[in-house]
Amino acid sequence: MSKTEFEFTDSVMYVKGVGPQRAKALEKLNIFTKYDLLTHYPRAYEDQRYITPIAAAKIEEQGIFIGTLSNINLRETSRFKIITAILRDNTGSIQVTWFNQEYLMKLLHTGTRIMIVGKVKFDSWNGVLSINQINSFSILEPGEKITLGIQPVYSATATITQSVFRNAIQNLLDAMPPVKEILPAEIIDKLNLIPLDTAMRQIHFPKNEEILSRARFRLAFDELFLIQCGLMLIKRKNTIEKLGISCKKNGALVKKVFESLPFTLTGDQLKTFKTVAKDMENKLPMRRLIQGDVGSGKTVVAMLALVKAVENGYQGALMAPTEILADQHYNTFVKMLGDFGIRIGLLSAKVTRSKKTRAETYEKIANHEFDIVVGTHALIQDEVKFAKLGIVITDEQHHFGVTQRANLSRKSEIVPDMLVMTATPIPRTMTLTVYGDLEVSLIKEMPPGRKPIKTSVKTVRSRKKIYEFVREEILKGRQAYVVCPLIERSESEKLNYIDPATEMYEMLSKGIFKGIPCALIHGKIKPAEKDEIMTRFHGGEIKLLVSTTVIEVGVDVPNATVMVIENAERFGLSQLHQLRGRVGRGSEKSYCILVSNSKQGAASARLDLMESTTDGFKLAEEDLKLRGPGQFFGEAQHGLPDLKVANIFRDIEILINARDAAETFVTTESDLNYFAELRKNLALAYGDKFSQINQA
Repeated sequence: MSKTEFEFTDSVMYVKGVGPQRAKALEKLNIFTKYDLLTHYPRAYEDQRYITPIAAAKIEEQGIFIGTLSNINLRETSRFKIITAILRDNTGSIQVTWFNQEYLMKLLHTGTRIMIVGKVKFDSWNGVLSINQINSFSILEPGEKITLGIQPVYSATATITQSVFRNAIQNLLDAMPPVKEILPAEIIDKLNLIPLDTAMRQIHFPKNEEILSRARFRLAFDELFLIQCGLMLIKRKNTIEKLGISCKKNGALVKKVFESLPFTLTGDQLKTFKTVAKDMENKLPMRRLIQGDVGSGKTVVAMLALVKAVENGYQGALMAPTEILADQHYNTFVKMLGDFGIRIGLLSAKVTRSKKTRAETYEKIANHEFDIVVGTHALIQDEVKFAKLGIVITDEQHHFGVTQRANLSRKSEIVPDMLVMTATPIPRTMTLTVYGDLEVSLIKEMPPGRKPIKTSVKTVRSRKKIYEFVREEILKGRQAYVVCPLIERSESEKLNYIDPATEMYEMLSKGIFKGIPCALIHGKIKPAEKDEIMTRFHGGEIKLLVSTTVIEVGVDVPNATVMVIENAERFGLSQLHQLRGRVGRGSEKSYCILVSNSKQGAASARLDLMESTTDGFKLAEEDLKLRGPGQFFGEAQHGLPDLKVANIFRDIEILINARDAAETFVTTESDLNYFAELRKNLALAYGDKFSQINQA
């Protein structure tokens, strides 16, 4: 294929050295097109500028060795399948050892020439030196020349080796024309960025460390810049380019509801509501995120915003991720707003199961017979039509994607205000990317009267004492949770050291808690049964609830004072903090007991932090450090593109630069000519992740 015919969207099978068979294997790595292959960036690099003679090999030192194989053998132990071979060059020989890679027996033969990068160890079994901590190796073709330099190491598969990857990407780079710039010249000049084409090539085969660093900076910047532009274009599309509703100043209804609250708002709650009210009075649509720790009182701010919309003649919708939480909000609103003539509706699976009830509910929403509708994902079904939707609120935002919250907004012919809430504290710098299309308000101050939760880490050996303590609390009239990471052991045969919820329930209900009302709840239980169990637990009939993480979100049982989390090392800090927030919601002293056998490493460090602080924002920062941005980013916001180069935690400076550049780029009228090219690049890099923009 000539360079004039080159298209990044072409199938990867047309890259020299790939073909149909390897293209099929590359699909496992989500590589389908030439662009996917080009942006399958190295996960690491090896300095292959200096080959190590085998005679110079030293124990505990890494080297790069080239030679031919002989004496290839496979042996099995109770734990491993071990391949050993002898590698020879013109200076000597050394053993090479592979663990649990039996498939290599089909690829390795006497006389096979390989290049291997690894650390030398002493093999006590055979009493010889062995390269058995292997970073990578390549099978060399007869007469193949070795290219010395800094070599890329890719995430690969059994059939697509490093050598295949390197050859394919080199062939792709040779065939492709210079990559077009996507940034305005002023941004490139201001930040002294290297050309995009240079960065794309040097990230794979860098000449030296300096050019690699600059290539990585350029690609990380472009990646974050594109995402920021995408989010800002969504923001522009939903706000600047569209007028929304404009509410009047808070009137008599808001004032009456405000004065009827059985508690005084905290300073943060009051400040946030004033900001929300000001947003709602603006002609531009509100797009605001409320970040508040577990129990900080976000819901009352949301309720007041809904009342303000109702007072101005509009309907409001609140979407929650679970039926339990939707029911809870519905009951709270009915209790607190019913006396003011505000009509509250509920739309969830429980309601829509009956065809008659479903039709009646849809009709009431469409006829404005409900002022506020609380629901689950059922709210965004096509059949749901609002008469005059003025505000949409999504609770526990990290459970919804960008597309879902956009779908809820489209339920109105006018552009409604949007308020999203999350109890997952996100580091401030991350909100720039995760919620770049929203303004952010923080509620950090906790309502008075909430006692701190005492958190302690225990081992399985303390389990008897732990559950004796739980039993004592229950006999005092309290309630308790036991949380397990899995439903049943069959979900993961290898994790036989984990105590699943079903087995834990059997052990506890028939053992130390025999005679005490216990229940089991998890994701496989039918919604109606789940609702019944939660209602009985909320009412105090059930004293001990054994559960998976389905109770993570929004369950409010003030009488529950103890939470035991089994296999706590299986959870991240943010999730542990969310779970811990289910207790301590009443006036009694509460406890969270983390049971784990992890005594070292990152898991142990997480649990120690849980003991030392209840500050969700601090825990979020630490979670980011310990678990890495990939996992955290994925949890924080479903639906945003994955980062291939940038690292949110490490690249804060690049992120801020990209944010500033994107803001200038998107808001400058003279730059509107770039939008078509920008949309094209967003589509190429991120597919339909920014579909709102490409529909504009």
